[in-house]
Amino acid sequence: MPKILNTGSNGFIGRYLAHYLTESGDEVIHTYRHFPDGTHAQDAGHFTVGDINARTQWQTALDNVDVVVHLAARVHVMKETQADPLTAFRVVNTEGTMNLARQAVTAGVKRFVYLSSIKVNGEQTDTTPFYADDLPDPGNPYAMSKYEAEQQLLSLGRETDLEVVIIRPPLVYGPGVKGNFSRLINLVNKEIPLPLAGIDNARSLVNIQNLCSLIKTCTLHPLAAGEVFLVSDGQDLSTSQLFKQISLALGKKSRLFYLPKSLIRILAYSMNRGMEYQRLFGSLQVDISKNQQILQWQPEISVENGISKAVE
Repeated sequence: MPKILNTGSNGFIGRYLAHYLTESGDEVIHTYRHFPDGTHAQDAGHFTVGDINARTQWQTALDNVDVVVHLAARVHVMKETQADPLTAFRVVNTEGTMNLARQAVTAGVKRFVYLSSIKVNGEQTDTTPFYADDLPDPGNPYAMSKYEAEQQLLSLGRETDLEVVIIRPPLVYGPGVKGNFSRLINLVNKEIPLPLAGIDNARSLVNIQNLCSLIKTCTLHPLAAGEVFLVSDGQDLSTSQLFKQISLALGKKSRLFYLPKSLIRILAYSMNRGMEYQRLFGSLQVDISKNQQILQWQPEISVENGISKAVE
């Protein structure tokens, strides 16, 4: 079994992935920006690296590592505070990633699995889902920094023996999730009536267990090298269906009512909530057939069971 370096070990995905890989029998090396409370000393496979940028030193943590799974990143934020967001994202997501990858090459690491974002493909779909080999269309500084890292990693892989694998997830949810999915759960739990009945969009989600399953597969499968993969639960939901699934898991009554989409759109944009409107009413679907064809990978858990576990 490979020795795997897991960056961002105290993040939502990083914590679950470390447990998943350990349960699978892998030796996991954990890295953090700062040690969280209760973390073991560095000689027990836990290392702090400080801020991630072009100067971060990874050598000690990379000792005898076979695979790097790079999760740590400056994530997409709703309210940006930086005067130059693209530069801020590039420092961590592009320059910091390439610094780690080059040190991984020097250390003799065999494979580099990079967690990117579906935002590299674009913000929404119409009648056709996103495919892994689509022409990218990153529409904001976060997505651009991720795409630039992808391109530079793949180039490094062609120039060296490092096997690069790219994974672009949509919204990730599961036990302990925060952000938009947590807000949806809270809205349903408070039984607040919402004008979201009859929405006919379709959105792909990925449960944390399914994402970790694909990451695990990509650390080992020989045909994963040099490829880009999208990931989801394999079943898309409308916003209305998602609220109903959460209500069912909570044992609450779904309190959705109907308002014309055009009216909601006018109200949302008049209150500068256009992005929220797009997430609730727009579609974002991904096709995962490439994973099945190349890796023989299937999601481990259904979207219904995934939502139930997250709500628990």
